[in-house]
Amino acid sequence: MRKIRGIHAPHMKGTAGLTAEILPVPLEVRIPMSMHIGAPAKPVVSTGDKIKVGQLIGEPAGFVSAPIHSSVSGVVKSVNEYDDITGQKAVSVTITADGEQSLYEGIAPPTLNNHDEFLDAVRNSGAVGLGGAGFPTAVKLTVKDSVKLDCIIINGAECEPYITSDTRTMIDDVELVRDGILQLKKYFDAKIIIGIENNKPDPIKNMRKIADSETGVEVRTLPTMYPQGGEKVLIYNVMGRIVPEGGLPLDVGVIVLNCTTVAAIARYINTGVPIVSKCVTVDGSAVNSPKNVIAPIGTPVGELLDYCGCRREDLKKVLYGGPMMGTALPSLDMPVLKNTNAILALSAKDAQPPVESACIRCGRCAKNCPMRLATLEFERAFLLKKPETLGHYKVNLCMECGCCAYNCPARRPLLQSIKLGKIMLREYQTAITAAQASVAEKEASE
Repeated sequence: MRKIRGIHAPHMKGTAGLTAEILPVPLEVRIPMSMHIGAPAKPVVSTGDKIKVGQLIGEPAGFVSAPIHSSVSGVVKSVNEYDDITGQKAVSVTITADGEQSLYEGIAPPTLNNHDEFLDAVRNSGAVGLGGAGFPTAVKLTVKDSVKLDCIIINGAECEPYITSDTRTMIDDVELVRDGILQLKKYFDAKIIIGIENNKPDPIKNMRKIADSETGVEVRTLPTMYPQGGEKVLIYNVMGRIVPEGGLPLDVGVIVLNCTTVAAIARYINTGVPIVSKCVTVDGSAVNSPKNVIAPIGTPVGELLDYCGCRREDLKKVLYGGPMMGTALPSLDMPVLKNTNAILALSAKDAQPPVESACIRCGRCAKNCPMRLATLEFERAFLLKKPETLGHYKVNLCMECGCCAYNCPARRPLLQSIKLGKIMLREYQTAITAAQASVAEKEASE
C-alpha cells in the first residue's frame, strides 16, 4: 500500500486541554435554513411567533436536506434573506431570545424498534457532518444494498491546526460517543473503526475503553499528518481502499461519520433534543483567551470572539474553520452554523497574504498532494482558460486541502486557482451539455 502524502503543519492545539465553556445566551440569533449540503430547509415559522428551544423552524425540502431547530427560546423577529459566506442569498430565521431557554414541550426521546425508525431519528435530529462538510447524516446512512457496507469509520483525526472541538467530544462526551456506536452496531452489520491521530493520547485512551468493552469495534491510531482527517485519505489509511473519481465511500463499502456527529445522534436518541448548539474552538493570534465554547446555533461570531477576549483593534481576518481549509468571514455578524468547528481570529501579521513570485517548477506542490495530482497544471490551465485541460488532469479529484499552496516556495495562489478552475470546468461542461441537447432537439424536429 502506497503511503498517502501530506504535510506536517504546526499543531497549535493549545485548547486541547480546555473543557468547553457554555456561552451566555445571546440577545439574538440568526439561524440559516441552509447549513448542509443539499436543498435548504423551508421555514415553518413566521414573524411574531413564540419559539422554544428545540422547536422545528425549518423542515427538509427534499431527500438531501435536513431539519433546522431553534437554539433559543424567544420571538421570531424576521424571516428573510441574507448574504451567506459565499455571497449568495440565503433564507434565515432571526429570533430575539428571552434568555429563559425554555425547552419545547413536544421534545421526547424517539421510539426505536427497527432500522427505519433509527434512520428517522437521525433525520429528525438534524444531524449533518459536524466536522465541516455538512452532508445530511440520514442520507449517508441510507444504504440500499446493505451487503456493500462492511465498515463504518468514526473520524476522530482532527488534523487541522488549532481545532480541538472533536478532541473535547472524545474527552467530555465519551458516553455519548459510546451510545452512538452502540446504535450503529445495532442497525448495521459492519465493523466500526475509530480513526485518531497519534498526537491525541486522551481521546485514544477513552476510545480504546469503548473498543475493549464492545466486540466489532477497534481504534486505529494514525500518523499525525495533515490532511489525515480527509474522508478519502482516512479511508485509504484505515482500509487501504481508494474511492473512485465521482464515487462515494459507500462504493468501496465504507461510511465515514464524524465523532461529534455520532455523539449528537446519541444525545437526540437519549433525550429527544435535536442539534441546537455547537462546540467551537475559538483561537488565533488576535484572541487573548483561546477557548472551546458551546454556543447556540445562530450566535453571531463576534459574540464568541468577545467572550474569548478578542482584540478588535488587532483583528485583520476571521475564518470559519482552521488556517488550511477555513473560509474568510465578510462580517462578524455571520452566525455559528451546525458545522462550525472553529473560529480563527488573526492579527495583521498572520493575515497578511504572502508575496507571490514566478513558479520555479520545484515540484513540491505535486510531491505533497494527498491525491497525487498535477496541481501545477491546474493553475496553468486556469490562467490560460482551458477548462478541457482541467478535466484532463482531474481537477475535481482535488479535496482542496491546501497542501500544494502550503509547500509552494513561490507562494503561488494554487488553491484559489483550483477552486476557480472547478467553477470554470463546471460552466464549460454545462455549456457543452446544453449545446448537445440543442443539437439533438434540432435534429429531432427535422
